[in-house]
Amino acid sequence: MTWQGWAEIAFTIALTVACAWPLGLYLGRVWGGEKTWLDPVLGPCERLLYRALGVDPAKGQTWLTYAAALLTFSAAGFVVLYLILRFQNLLPLNPQGFDGLSAHLAFNTAVSFVTNTNWQSYVPEQTVSTFSQMAGLTSHNFLSAAAGMAVAAAVARAFASHRGENLGNFWADLTRNSLYVLLPLALVMAVTFVGLGLPQSLAAHADVTTLEGAKQTIALYPVASQEAIKQLGTNGGGIFNANSAHPFENPNAWTNLIQIVAMNALSLACVLAFGRVAGALKAARALVAAMVILLSAAAAGVYAAETVNPAPAQAAAGAGVSVNMEGKEVRFGAPSTAAWVAATTGASDGGVNAMHDSLMPLGGGVAMFMMMLGEIIPGGVGSGLYGMVVMALLAVFVAGLMVGRTPEYLGKKIEAREVKLAMLAVLILPAAILGFTAIAAVSPVALQGLLNHGPHGLSEMLYAYTSAAANNGSAFAGLTANAPWWNTTLAIAMLLGRFAYIVPVIAIAGALAAKPRLTPTAGSLPTHGPLFVGVLIGVVLILGGLQFFPALALGPIVEHFQVLAAVR
Repeated sequence: MTWQGWAEIAFTIALTVACAWPLGLYLGRVWGGEKTWLDPVLGPCERLLYRALGVDPAKGQTWLTYAAALLTFSAAGFVVLYLILRFQNLLPLNPQGFDGLSAHLAFNTAVSFVTNTNWQSYVPEQTVSTFSQMAGLTSHNFLSAAAGMAVAAAVARAFASHRGENLGNFWADLTRNSLYVLLPLALVMAVTFVGLGLPQSLAAHADVTTLEGAKQTIALYPVASQEAIKQLGTNGGGIFNANSAHPFENPNAWTNLIQIVAMNALSLACVLAFGRVAGALKAARALVAAMVILLSAAAAGVYAAETVNPAPAQAAAGAGVSVNMEGKEVRFGAPSTAAWVAATTGASDGGVNAMHDSLMPLGGGVAMFMMMLGEIIPGGVGSGLYGMVVMALLAVFVAGLMVGRTPEYLGKKIEAREVKLAMLAVLILPAAILGFTAIAAVSPVALQGLLNHGPHGLSEMLYAYTSAAANNGSAFAGLTANAPWWNTTLAIAMLLGRFAYIVPVIAIAGALAAKPRLTPTAGSLPTHGPLFVGVLIGVVLILGGLQFFPALALGPIVEHFQVLAAVR
């Protein structure tokens, strides 16, 4: 550990927050249907889309109708993407000549991209055609992120509403998030990436001669355009199997910094947009503060784990190196790796899956723990905001019980219905993670996919189901998941983690919207000060983390002590 390393981590996080602030204020205008500086260009396109789709953007929807629209849209997107992947051999733009994906792999991949998880059980550059990447996967990088932001916008309106009956219009929210936010940001970022060295080509490959005189075939794709929305939408799932460890996806220090910032900036911006729409910027800043504190602690934990003790192989060889450089590469280094891991597991997988498996056991444990919190630090685009609001509702409920005050949050009374729905959402993750891991641990067909046994093999399984249920998509590289058991069960975990969580959240929003918005009184619990931030962090750690302690103890923590024993 060095002061330069700590400064690099601090600068990266500070830059992310600085970019999120103006972006959040702009996003608040988009959610509120207000005029933006892009209206003269995009306004006609927006109105044309509404007419073509038969959507009345002014017609509000109840929580049931809003949820039904989201589920219908996601189901239709799944079917289209599944068919594209299954029959890509019959579709255009397949210069690689790839066959269609198997039924179980197409099922897993389609679910993965519809749920904003972007788990990859395959080697992309050897499996997925250019058309499938562009029309199938990249389009869902936009749409799944826009859907998550739509739910966040509905939650924000619920707190702004006074005895309201609707949460807005899902189709309008989906359109505006895609058109006014994701599309222009992705366009600017893609052009920037091209200028910084990322390829953007429809060619299948390039044949080159290396410096040693050998012939090499290098796969080519429209990388820059997919990389941009991959990071902005907290998607993951890159063009290449190594994701952002591949030099075509992340060639230099500038692209590395931009990608880390992009993974978290829009998620934090959703929180600030929530504050603007709900008229509670102080409360939104408290949510941001809690997220940044936990994100910083995670980055610090990984940095310490990777630099305090050498890797076992280094210690056995007597190398005398105190930094675990495995998987870091010269381009990343330990500080940047710590920021990457915190960003990817706190938001969503931005790539570099192999790097996660090369972490020291405690570093891998931090990554797993971050996902077990529920993807709220700062979480996926939109999903991080509504996940943290669920935690805030539980925090005011617990704090209200402790001090004898009626629980309120942003002028809305928190009663039994909201608390029950919040706990239903919170308990989805442990049920999916621990349930599937327990079954897989005693299932011979599941164990066939493990390249490692013992504590690390258990960690690989636990990490996989945690990543799937948390809609993260990162993985320990030792798990061979392209098999019917893993593709099917991981896809089910993704569906539960996305939709079994979203529906209770939308129901909470509907219940809150129908309530009167009360003026804070002397008996109201402040929700914007350091005390509330501390209570919120405590609730997040307890509900999101300690319920998984038995599983954690069986995996990376036990393995960590075994490594320390070997080093000593």
